[in-house]
Amino acid sequence: MQTYAPIFTITPEILNAVYEIAADLERIDIIREKALTPQLRKENRIKTIHSSLWIEANSLTLAQVTDIVNGKRVSGPKKDILEVKNAIVAYDELLERNPYQEKDLLKQHELLMNELISDAGKYRNSGVGVFDGEVPVHIAPPHQRVPMLMSQLLDWAENAKLPQVVKSCIFHYEFEFIHPFSDGNGRMGRMWQTLLLYRENPVFAWLPIETVIAQNQQEYYRALRRSTHHNDSGIFAQFMLTAIKQATAEFKEKYQKGEIGNADVNASVNAGVKLSKLQEKIIALIAKNGNISQSEIAKKLKINASTVYRNIEKLKQLEIIERKGSDKTGVWVVK
Repeated sequence: MQTYAPIFTITPEILNAVYEIAADLERIDIIREKALTPQLRKENRIKTIHSSLWIEANSLTLAQVTDIVNGKRVSGPKKDILEVKNAIVAYDELLERNPYQEKDLLKQHELLMNELISDAGKYRNSGVGVFDGEVPVHIAPPHQRVPMLMSQLLDWAENAKLPQVVKSCIFHYEFEFIHPFSDGNGRMGRMWQTLLLYRENPVFAWLPIETVIAQNQQEYYRALRRSTHHNDSGIFAQFMLTAIKQATAEFKEKYQKGEIGNADVNASVNAGVKLSKLQEKIIALIAKNGNISQSEIAKKLKINASTVYRNIEKLKQLEIIERKGSDKTGVWVVK
């Protein structure tokens, strides 16, 4: 089979960014079990969804996206609300996908664009272009070539001998260049890069890199255009590596300042539900150690076992925690 061969230049700036990101990740790996609380994961996922859709002109605010995540009704354009609901489902499924399998890519697009377009989960069957007003910025390859190009690109992503963080950036650009779908290409490209980064380090699933992109939206589009103009995806890769570096650095800095990483998991783990202080402490213990027993919880909190049992049952009913596996060999999971 013919191979996909992206053209890119590895600059000193790219190498330096890779080194700095690796250094940040080494530090984050040490602190992430303590810092990446369920609350922080949820907040960052909401930021990611809001930012990715905001880039695509979704009008809903961060507060409205938060309300939708928490099951509340919001007023706004039906299309924008549906985009958020689809994104929630898509991100919930994302980490179970294989980033190198075409069927997983198509299924993810189907979830993301469900009821928004008629061909969700299918490659486009017509030509598309990207325009700045009436000026064509990029004319994508003919639709007849899309299946072959995507198959080759996924094969390249799996086998290319490059640092995963660099490879994910180049994949992102090449995906946008091919523009395989009739709509949703920007969202899918950013989402799939997250999945590729997750294969490098799980912490990438919870860093709001898309928030950094949204803050630098014009530079993001400019990097895409410049890579196309110069036939060099390294230009876009350099921009994305800078965004990733900013996200990792900000996470590390916030932890060092004590702004994140508090072991007390508060009621916003399950927004809209008022939890007691005791229930918050039980959740915090379970978040730290899923293997902890109810008797160990009782001992640590200096309360009797029956009180722990009653509160555990209440938290299970609220679907805040669940037991995975048997009573003897299973683990607790904060949902």
